[in-house]
Amino acid sequence: MKRLIQQGLMFGNLFHVASPALVERYNRALQHLTGRTTALTDFHVDISGYSPEIGDELGDDLYLNHAGVNRQFILLSTEQKRSPLLNEKFSVNRDILRRFITDNERQLFALTATDAVAGELVNSVFEIDTPARLFDIHKIEIEADTTKGTLRHAEHLSELVDRFKGEDDAWFDDVLIAEMISTAKQTGDITRNPVKLKHEAFQQDNYWTAHFGGLYLFQGVEHPAMIASGDKPTGELPIKYVFDLAERNRIAKFLDYNGLTEPVVKARGVDGAAILRQKMDFIAADALAAKGHDLTGMHRSKLRRLTAKHANDLPEEYEGLAAMVRWAESGGRWPRISSDHPAYFYSLRAADTPDRNLVNMLLAELSPLDVRQLFICHKTLFYQQYRSWPEEKKAYVVHFLANEYAVDKAGARDALFGHEPDMSGGDVPELPRAMPKVRSRERMIDRVGPWGAVARERKR
Repeated sequence: MKRLIQQGLMFGNLFHVASPALVERYNRALQHLTGRTTALTDFHVDISGYSPEIGDELGDDLYLNHAGVNRQFILLSTEQKRSPLLNEKFSVNRDILRRFITDNERQLFALTATDAVAGELVNSVFEIDTPARLFDIHKIEIEADTTKGTLRHAEHLSELVDRFKGEDDAWFDDVLIAEMISTAKQTGDITRNPVKLKHEAFQQDNYWTAHFGGLYLFQGVEHPAMIASGDKPTGELPIKYVFDLAERNRIAKFLDYNGLTEPVVKARGVDGAAILRQKMDFIAADALAAKGHDLTGMHRSKLRRLTAKHANDLPEEYEGLAAMVRWAESGGRWPRISSDHPAYFYSLRAADTPDRNLVNMLLAELSPLDVRQLFICHKTLFYQQYRSWPEEKKAYVVHFLANEYAVDKAGARDALFGHEPDMSGGDVPELPRAMPKVRSRERMIDRVGPWGAVARERKR
C-alpha cells in the first residue's frame, strides 16, 4: 500500500495535527469521548477526527466507532470537511458529517479557534448483532459540544436571559445576575454572537454498510430490496427481496424497476463510447498483467497495441464492451447482451436520483475491473482488492490514477457521472429528511439497443 500512500491515493487530504495547541485540544476531546489519550505529537485525522496513526498506537482502528455504530467525531478545524472518512461502516456518514460542518461553518470556525468540538452520530441502535437490526436504523441525529461545554452553557445562559427579561423583579435578583455573569465568562456575549449549532436529523433508508460482509439496503424505493456482497443474511428479515451479487438478472431488474440506472452510451452530455473504451483498457490491463506483462507507465496507445497482439487472452467483458462501442460509433448491428453477460453492468451508470452515489457504489462492485470507478465510488473495496493484484497491475493502476485521474478529478467525475456531486469535498449533496420514492419514467431498456434482452426477460 506504500505506493498508494506516496502518490496521495491513500490517506490523501487528511488534516495534519502538529501544533501543541491542537494536540492538546484533541486529547481533551479524546478523553471526553473515550477516556483515552495519545502520546503522539504529530498525526493526521480524517473528517471525523479519526487518525490512522493513533489507531495503530492504541491497537484499535475503531476507537471512535465502537462496534461500527454511532460514529463519534472530533473537529479541530472546519478544513476537515475536505477530508475522507476512513474505516467507513455506513455509506452516508461522510455526507452527514460534511453537511453538518458546512451548515454550521461560521459557528464551528469560532468554536474551534479555542477548543475542539466533540460529538456523535446517534441513531436508535447501539449494536448490530443481526442483519435484522439494520432495519431499525432510519434516522441519524448529531450531538455535539466543545470539551468545555460551551454550547451547553450557552443554552443555559439563554434560559437565564429569558428569565431576566421576563420576570418583573429580575433586576433585584442578585443570584440570577451573578449566575448570568459567571456563565457569560464561559460563553461570551450570546446576544451579539449567538452560540448555537443546527442539528438536523438525516433520514437513512437507503445505504451501504460494511457489516455482515457488505450489504446494500434499499428501503426508500418503489420496489425495496437488500443486496449482499457475500452470503445472503440468514434469519427472518422484514423485506421481501434479498439478492447476492451472483443473481445478476434479479439485480438488473431491481435497478430497472426503480429507475436507478441508465446506459452510459445513452446518457446525455457524455461521450459514452470514450468511457466504454477506457473501461476496455482497464479490463485489458488486468488480463495482460495476469500474463506477466510490464505495464508500468504504459500510455494508452501502446496498451492498445499490446492488447491487439494478445486478443485471445481477453475476457468476455472486453468483447462485450467492444461490441457496444461499435454499435454506438457506427450504428451497426447491436449486440445481444443480457444482464447475465459479464459486460452488462460495465455499460451502466447511476441515474439522476437521490441514491446515485449508492447505486454507483453497487455498480462499481458489480464491475470490479473498472478500477477508476472502483477507486472513486468504493474505496474500501478498491484497497481490499489492490492487495491481491499482481505487481504489474498495481504499477499500471497507480500510474493511471496519479497521472490521469488525479490531475482533473472534477472533470473526470463529470465526464463519467455527469450529475455526480463532487466527492472531493467541494460540493455537498442533499440529504433529505425523508428519501422520496423514485417516480416511474421512460424505461431506457425499452429503446432499441443492447439492453433489449433485459426487456424481453421482463416480458417473459
